[in-house]
Amino acid sequence: MRLGRQSPTLSVTLPYSITHGGEAVALYSSTGRTAQQWQEDIVNHLLAVNEDGLFVHMNYGLAVPRRNGKNEVIVMRELWGLENGERMCHTAHRTTTSNSAFRRLYQLLLLAGYEEHNRKKKDMPERSFYASKQYGLECIELTGGGSIYFRTRTNNGGLGEGFDLLVIDEAQEYTEKQQSALVYTVSDSKNPQTIFTGTPPTAISAGNVFPKMRSEVTCGQMPDTGWAEWGLEELPENPMDVDLWYETNPSLGTILTERNVRAEFKGDPIDFGIQRLGVWIQYDQKSVISPADWDAVKTEAPELKKERYLGIKYGKDAKNVSMSIAARTTDGRIFVECIACTPIRAGNSWMFDFFHNPNLAGVVVDGQNGQLVLQKEMKEHGFLKPKLPTVAEVVEASALFEQALFGKTLCHSGQKTLADVVTHCDRRAIGSNGGFGYRSLDATVDISVMESMVLAHWMCATSKAKKKQTVSY
Repeated sequence: MRLGRQSPTLSVTLPYSITHGGEAVALYSSTGRTAQQWQEDIVNHLLAVNEDGLFVHMNYGLAVPRRNGKNEVIVMRELWGLENGERMCHTAHRTTTSNSAFRRLYQLLLLAGYEEHNRKKKDMPERSFYASKQYGLECIELTGGGSIYFRTRTNNGGLGEGFDLLVIDEAQEYTEKQQSALVYTVSDSKNPQTIFTGTPPTAISAGNVFPKMRSEVTCGQMPDTGWAEWGLEELPENPMDVDLWYETNPSLGTILTERNVRAEFKGDPIDFGIQRLGVWIQYDQKSVISPADWDAVKTEAPELKKERYLGIKYGKDAKNVSMSIAARTTDGRIFVECIACTPIRAGNSWMFDFFHNPNLAGVVVDGQNGQLVLQKEMKEHGFLKPKLPTVAEVVEASALFEQALFGKTLCHSGQKTLADVVTHCDRRAIGSNGGFGYRSLDATVDISVMESMVLAHWMCATSKAKKKQTVSY
């Protein structure tokens, strides 16, 4: 039987060696339910602790398309919290959602063998709990254990209350005003944790905290924080591609079926892309590099040293390949320029004239859909051996580029081709340790242009001048 992808398509997990996740999964299993592998993995991350017993991830974001069972992950975490004396608050955008979360946990406690009793009754059994079922003010208190309160979020709700665990359900609707009211509710805890869970926001979603958190944590700008999501980077040409469904829905094949997913599509590829394929569509997008930032390093006819460095990037969509060049200036900066962006189907022979340049000191080639072919051709023609960068080196190249840009050790001539893509870009996460690359905010420009420039700059910045070039394979 085919199963959905069990590992996230994008994740940031801080290193750890100890976790209480197994305890939570065992407790969940005692109810007669079975956790899926992806759910167990996330629970392990949530309950990972350091050598002092403190949660490794003080904050954790979980974004999964609808009906995949992310609430089961949360209920496992909450069951463990009840048994371990935590004071918790589960918040949601709607009262119906917080009430559903209460009923889910209530039923699992009964299935786990706990008995419900009146709180005022004396000599309550050890494995028992009290539950307040008042709509909108639900709570559960475990005998000799923890407690959990279920609330609907408001702009001032939660002030004056203190918790160890704060769950932000329907996180795509979580606003900065609500965050201001709730963020301090865990400040007094000796071991606090906040979990954000939801789906990518739609055009009518009110929240702005969740997408901002995603951007910051995946680019390494949010300490003590983890993230896991299942989704595509952009809307697909064919949303009915079943392979994409399995890539973005970990529970497809278990609690979800192809038949049901197929029935969900009602002709709106954007809504289907967000809700079922996990696509993050940014609204009112702003480039991470502004025209003013780019213009600030524009220069007129700089004097260049003789060594030249080429960056070549094969686009991930297998349409185009771009080439850029970099060289050091006599005043210590690095000058960059785009040479060309051409269809991959046109072949690689147009690059050969540039490889004949006697001043060529380095070539870096990235893109799995073309780099090995080009490497073979360069070897056959006796050209300089290209550098095929690792993921870590691509991450380093992006970070080095931004440092040079804002440190003004990089310069350019104002080339429109380059300016159009650089000033319409956003960061995209690479790897699981906060590294980033770039993606285009404008469908009319190819991000490979910028990526080739970033690679050329990196090769130039990290290479030492060579007295003599040799070919070695």
